[in-house]
Amino acid sequence: MTTADESGTPVRMEGRRTAVFVCWILGFGSLVAWNSMLTIGDYYYEVFPKYHPSRVLTLMYQPFAVGTMTILAYNESRIDTRWRNIAGYCLFFMSSLLCIVIDVATSGKGSIGAYIGICALAAAFGVADAHVQGGMVGDLSFMLPEFMQSFFAGLAASGALTSGLRLITKAAFDKSDNGLRKGAMLFLAISTFYEFCCIFLYAFYFSKIPIVKYFRAKAGSEGSKTVTADLTAAGIRQDEADFKIEDRLSLKQLLRQNIDYALDLYLIYVLTLSIFPGFLYENTGTHSLGSWYSLVLIAMCNAMDLVGRYTPLIDFLRLESRKGLMAAILSRFLFIPMFYFTAKYANQGWMIMLVSLLGFTNGHFTVCVMTAAPKGYKGPEQNALGNLLVLFLLGGIFSGVSLDWLWIIGNGSF
Repeated sequence: MTTADESGTPVRMEGRRTAVFVCWILGFGSLVAWNSMLTIGDYYYEVFPKYHPSRVLTLMYQPFAVGTMTILAYNESRIDTRWRNIAGYCLFFMSSLLCIVIDVATSGKGSIGAYIGICALAAAFGVADAHVQGGMVGDLSFMLPEFMQSFFAGLAASGALTSGLRLITKAAFDKSDNGLRKGAMLFLAISTFYEFCCIFLYAFYFSKIPIVKYFRAKAGSEGSKTVTADLTAAGIRQDEADFKIEDRLSLKQLLRQNIDYALDLYLIYVLTLSIFPGFLYENTGTHSLGSWYSLVLIAMCNAMDLVGRYTPLIDFLRLESRKGLMAAILSRFLFIPMFYFTAKYANQGWMIMLVSLLGFTNGHFTVCVMTAAPKGYKGPEQNALGNLLVLFLLGGIFSGVSLDWLWIIGNGSF
């Protein structure tokens, strides 16, 4: 089976569905460890009740993610994507394992030393995220848009499935001794094993899928040096890939031409992370669901985020107009007064509906932007643009989790 890429060149589609599925798995692995740490927030609130763990851990994660991503984006043309992604997945695996080690070593006690260790591992997750998410998005930017959509759907699925599993483990262990800790450790064990599997899936399988080999060889022929190790792993020699030296746009030129897409991603995530997860854990009050309330809100936001990342596959729902995207994304800032008044005056049903809309719009607009942006460029430029977009995405997350602290000013929580 063949199709044509955006330049009209016939493309052999062998392994297309397999590649889409593997992209989903790798996307899931890019955030499952971090989402596991966020999802067991109720456990950390019991162990470290005075330290605002959901806010502090997120604030520890983001500076390292943004800082590392800035360095990697600036040097993306000189960094081999294969080793960058493998290093990221290895760091995810080691950090997840060490979360378990710290808890076992301290017997689940809430000492300041244990909290500092958990904060350090949150920072390590940020470094790993910058390696993997930037590397994978850059790599997929010169492949089919559905690969990018599937990768971002996997990212969202990690949140949705961990939230669902958290509800199950809470129900299963709720009445047992030390049940909260048992559920949290099960979570971390599952994510550790999954990250271990992702290392081998990416290192030994993904690069050998025929359609992936085709696009990487094409990028190599257009002058990309980031695919060298992947081509070698797939059994393609550099001379077979026909590497050439091409004039390419600079990072500054790429950013100037795509500043609206970059700002779109920044604005999407600065809004979402100014509400999720800190506001949902600490500012929604007490309701009939009790200790289940924050978990239900997190689960609904993650579930609808996942749904939103599939709706762009429906043509009439996919928004591609640059002005339309910006207008729709700016309109999301109406969520801020809506969440404030809903938390203050409305019941939990309205809050669940509002959280669902927040998650849905986050996922839908993210995929719309990421699948529209990297078009019309050569492979090396698409890789660079993908890295720039992830940098702005992470920058939005960092700004959002910083602004999230404004919700607790004056309420005596400091």
